[in-house]
Formats: sequence, structure tokens, C-alpha cells
Amino acid sequence: MILSSLLLLELTACQMFPALQQNSAGQVTDTPPVIQSPPQVSPTPLESSVPTNATPGHVTLRVWMPVQFDPSAGTPAGDILFSRLREFMNQNPGVRIEVRLKAQEGTGGLLESLAAANAAAPLALPDLIVLPRLLLESAALKGLLYPYDSVGEVMDDDGWYDYARQLAYLQESVFGLPFAGDALILVYRPMAMDVPPRDWESALGFGNPLAFSAADPKALFTINQYQAAGGAVWDNQGRPALDEATLTQVLAFYQQASQAGVMPVWLTQLETDEQVWQVFAGEQAPMAVAWASTYFNKSTALAFETNIAPQVTADGSVYTLAAGWVWALASPDPARRLIASQLAQFLVDKQFLGEWSSAAGYLPPHSDSLAVWDDEQLRPLLERISLAAQLVPSEDLLSSLGSALEEAVVLVLKQQADPQTAAKIAAERVNQP
Repeated sequence: MILSSLLLLELTACQMFPALQQNSAGQVTDTPPVIQSPPQVSPTPLESSVPTNATPGHVTLRVWMPVQFDPSAGTPAGDILFSRLREFMNQNPGVRIEVRLKAQEGTGGLLESLAAANAAAPLALPDLIVLPRLLLESAALKGLLYPYDSVGEVMDDDGWYDYARQLAYLQESVFGLPFAGDALILVYRPMAMDVPPRDWESALGFGNPLAFSAADPKALFTINQYQAAGGAVWDNQGRPALDEATLTQVLAFYQQASQAGVMPVWLTQLETDEQVWQVFAGEQAPMAVAWASTYFNKSTALAFETNIAPQVTADGSVYTLAAGWVWALASPDPARRLIASQLAQFLVDKQFLGEWSSAAGYLPPHSDSLAVWDDEQLRPLLERISLAAQLVPSEDLLSSLGSALEEAVVLVLKQQADPQTAAKIAAERVNQP
């Protein structure tokens, strides 16, 4: 019984729907795709749908994306994406698009499947794949992705937010076209406060819990506070580093917040963003640190009114960590990459990104796309957050800093060490002689 459940989960985590169909006149039909469960990637190569030297008129483009972006889900966002894919096919007669859905991470996920296909079934490789930044880094370093050859006009546009440019580039080459953004924000209940706290002082004066994942192994909230306070994460030689004095200031705020009831000891039981949201949804805390996408996609299910604001920082300046997803090229065939690049550029059109991101609950990575959003009260706030957002540190840097910072936070909140001692321990773990 357990085995059957595992197999079912594995299949549904890697679903595939047939290619969008065209009729004899070259127009895409309106018939929605039927989702089917495909076989998993195996050492047996799949039949190639096109020859290596295929022309744009005789190509089936294989697109991989995480389940949450499913264009056949029947949601407003799915319908917008499905229509965009259909429009590309109408503009390029003979081109077919085959979409395969994957879990974002884990067994059978995007990165694992990409590596497996590259090693054992190259004909099954996707031409275009949606990846979050951290997976993009891993895939590129493993040689599983290819840089874009000519997207200068696209990425030279001044409207891209800084974090979106950071999403796109790896070692001065464009490896991804920004598709969806996200950022850490403050979510709060307006009934509990007229104005949310902006800085450390006002947060301490509020006196009610601020929920965040204190035991997060990546320590993103603490990294956010540390960098907003001016702390550097690299030394002069480009090695991971922590400034002991700045970290002591951050941990001193945590100690004061603990004493004031803003950061109670039970926060040390929270390791994930999902746990933080459960605490907020259960009204155990009137404010919480959450991803913008979580707020947009889950707040409507809550039994109380919610609102958002920039994160609390030391001096009240707007600073937040951001993440996002990009379209990346995975085919070893230059001819296929050229067509896939055209599709990727078509999928980052500003008007389309504005409509899709608003429906999907993600931050648009371009300012012109945000201007498409209907909510005139929300747009200025999201603009401030997006302009100030900086990309989450790389996976390597997070692995160097995260556990040391998480340990320091837990020590302080559990009153097992004072801020200066905890900062010293963390700095000694990270800083290399």
C-alpha cells in the first residue's frame, strides 16, 4: 500500500500534456490539452520528434516547468500562459510545443531529471526549462545549460529590476531570461496595528510576535537583517565572511526583541516558510515574514484581513532579499537553442509578464510589467520593494553562512549565549584565516 502511494506521487509529480495542436491551416486549435502520466526518464533514449537540422517550420519544442506554472491547470494564470504558447505557434506555423511538468526539487524534480536525461537520454532533454535561481546555478555549473548568444536588446532594457538582472547573469553571461520574481515581505493584520513597524525601534515598541523561521538552515531573515545593516558577506579575497560587529548589532536586536515578546523562544521551532505561514494563519502572531508569492496565493483563504509592507530593517530603509525563476536553454543543438531562445524572449514580453504575474501571484521582474497590474494602491508599494530587492546569495554562500547564523540566532533566542559571544562563534566558523 505504501509502495503504491509512492509510485502515484512520483507519477503525478512528473506529468506531461501532449503538444499543443495545429490544424491544417497552421492555426492552433482551442482544444485544451489532456494531462497524462508519462514514463520517467530512463536510460532508454526517447524517439526524437525532429532531426538535428530541423527548421523552425518542423520543430517540436520541449518545455519543462514546475507544476505551479502548469498552463493546463484551468486557472487564470494557466490560461494566460497557454494562450501565449498558442500565440507563438500561430506566429510560427509548423512549430509545436510539448510541455512536461516536474516537481521543482527532489526526486524526479527539474535538476535531477535534467542531469539524468543529459547522461542517459539526450534526445529527451528539454529545449527550454523554467528554473529558480539556485537550481540555475547548479545546472549551469554542471554544464547542463547553455548561455544565450544574442539577447542584448532584451537584457539591456533599463526597466529590469536589479535583482532580475542578477537572476539572468552567471559569470557575465546571460543564462536565464527573468520570468517570475519573489521577495521577502512583512505580512500583517491591519486589525492588530494601524501602521506596521518599519525599523527595529518601532518593532520593539509594538511588543507582539514577529513570526519568522528562526531555525531556517539558510537563515534568510537574518542575512536580510545583516546585509540591510551594512554587513558584508565576502572578504577582500572573495571568500565568505561575517563582520562580527555588525552581526553583534543584529543579535542584540534579537535579544531585545526576545525580551519584549517580539521574538519569543518558540520561533526557534520554525524551520520553514510554510511553518511561519501556519503560525500567522493560526493568529499566533499578528505579523510574519513571508514570500510575496505566498501572500498572493494564500492570503485569500484566511479568515481575517491582511496587508503587506516592506520588511523591518535597522533604520527603516527598504531592503529585502529576492528570488525568482528564469527561462534557460538546455538543448545541445544550436539550431534548437535558437528557436527556444525566440520562444523565451516571446515569454518575457512586458505586457504578457504583467498580465501573467498578476494572475499567478508573483512579482513581475520588469517595471513596465508591474504597470500592467490593476491594483493602483498596491503598485507603488511593490515598486519600492522591487527596486530595493537584492538577489538571495548563491547556494555556496548560503551553505557557508546559513548554519553558522542559524546557530547564533537560536543561541540568543534561547538565552544560551549573549549577542557578542554568539556573533563571535559564528564569525569564527565562517571566516577563514
